[in-house]
Amino acid sequence: MKKLTEQKWYIRITKYWFLFPITGFLLLAAAVFFGYGERSYIGVHDNMDLFLAQFQMMKNTDSFWKHGVNVPFLGGVSRDNLPSEFSLYSLLFMLFPTYTAYVLGLLGKILLGMFSFRLLAGELLGGGYGKYRPVIYMTGFAYGICWFFPAFGFAFASIPLCVWLLARICRSRGKRWYLWYAALFAYPLVSYFSYHGIFILGYLTLAVLWLFCREVYLRKRKGRETLLGRGERPQEGRAARRLTGALFVLAIGFVACEYRLFGQMLFGEEETIRASIVNASLSLPEIFGEIGQVFREGIFHADGVHGKVVLPVCVIYFVVNNALYIRKKEGKAARRDPFNLLMVFILFNCVVYGLYDFEPLRSLVEKLIPPLQGWQFNRTIFFNPFLWYAALFLILRRLYDAGEWQMWLANGIVCIAVLAVILTPTRYNDLYSTCYNRAYEHFHGREVDELSYEQFYGVDLFERIKADIGYQGEWAAAYGFHPAVLEYNGIATLDGYLGFYSQQYKEDFRKIIAPALERVEATRIYYDDWGARAYLYSGTDLSIVSATKTVYATDDRIYMDGDAFGALGGEYLFSRIRLSNAQEAGLTLLGEYTAQDGSMKIYAYQH
Repeated sequence: MKKLTEQKWYIRITKYWFLFPITGFLLLAAAVFFGYGERSYIGVHDNMDLFLAQFQMMKNTDSFWKHGVNVPFLGGVSRDNLPSEFSLYSLLFMLFPTYTAYVLGLLGKILLGMFSFRLLAGELLGGGYGKYRPVIYMTGFAYGICWFFPAFGFAFASIPLCVWLLARICRSRGKRWYLWYAALFAYPLVSYFSYHGIFILGYLTLAVLWLFCREVYLRKRKGRETLLGRGERPQEGRAARRLTGALFVLAIGFVACEYRLFGQMLFGEEETIRASIVNASLSLPEIFGEIGQVFREGIFHADGVHGKVVLPVCVIYFVVNNALYIRKKEGKAARRDPFNLLMVFILFNCVVYGLYDFEPLRSLVEKLIPPLQGWQFNRTIFFNPFLWYAALFLILRRLYDAGEWQMWLANGIVCIAVLAVILTPTRYNDLYSTCYNRAYEHFHGREVDELSYEQFYGVDLFERIKADIGYQGEWAAAYGFHPAVLEYNGIATLDGYLGFYSQQYKEDFRKIIAPALERVEATRIYYDDWGARAYLYSGTDLSIVSATKTVYATDDRIYMDGDAFGALGGEYLFSRIRLSNAQEAGLTLLGEYTAQDGSMKIYAYQH
């Protein structure tokens, strides 16, 4: 009896072995992020310099739910231009301190991706789900870990959840099938319209058209009288009608959850910087090169690290699998193989990404749909990480079916894929950055040059500065560091970073930085052709905005129009560089302030 019990425990451990690495990683990540706290090293680009500061700014001004108000950056921007309050990610920042909310978002994204993947796999596999449980969870875990754009991590991770809901709507036969529509209506709470929603609706529309056309084809092929005389309808017809309802329900859900965005996009009368954005126009050879690059590497906002393990495995399997189809002369089976269809879908998204830089096509889209001027329709590439891991799972499932040693090979492949995601130092791999930098400091006895979360925002430092200069909400600007630091600390800024604000303000702010733009052509193009970063630029260096302890600047002069700065209401300028021509710019030094750990020095000037 004892031997039998031990055997059952062995079988159970073997069957659920995946729980150990998943649980271990989650505990490790929580221990690192909460153990080091704000001393952790968090990705800055499009993260700490953008959304984290915006969430903190809304918290400072209590404007999450307010209407008809402006938030104090870029001279005063409508609250409607910032993330919606009807978002589970935004809700985290309403309920918890900003750093805590950020970490909970990272951990929640992993769980959301993993369980969404499991739900979809269970739906598609039905009763045979249990056999593949380890690779289902591990593949979903690998996808969930992927270090996507943090502010929209939920949107990336929840893609399989959306597919699962649509599958349930198509397949459900119970009396309460309408409940799945209610769940789909709530799906936008974990998604984002501009990144995924508009494309999901587009793909859904194409699916409905395809199913309706296929229904007509089947009716003609089998004969209307024969088919309908028995009270039967093609399955495609029922699915098409269900998905048509899903299309409208999901669209209404996005409008309800992101009503601020739709209001600004469809009913806003103010011309925005979208009208002046100039996109790249590449030659055909350059476009083909870009297609190949995103196929191999993806893009940093949607970095699934597939190039390390997933892509080689998929390419090898694609060649071998289709060689067998050709050998057996099973061309029809090859065209219907789900794996091949996924690979075609991946390639299609890469082609769209490349064609976005083909100016004639981009101009056609903007003329046909004027509200989408400046909109990046090449964001279909954001779906590729999910498609890559779905393709990997199909391979692992087939290996499981092939035999015992192939099953263990599948387990090994997915474990290596997980390790590749964890150990690759991508832009948003905060766990790797924190562990590496802390280990470096421990073994070398000195700090890295990179600023931690706590050092980047310097809350204690700026509280001291505000108290010393008697700050009362006057307009200010940053030089040598991101304006997001000031925004985070409750200082109103004329500068800032936002992809959707008034074109008139962009032109007004340009008057301040005109002396710098005239001296550096690359900076002028960067601002005039894009303009989302309305910063005080250097007149000599391409960039002096730093997230490091060391300020890399070759010139201690500032090139700005002081009169234009004052005309916009500028009262203070905070600089990481002691300005040698402050008086010429109409600035008076108020004081020099250093963080207690020496990580940052700020010079406060008054205009």
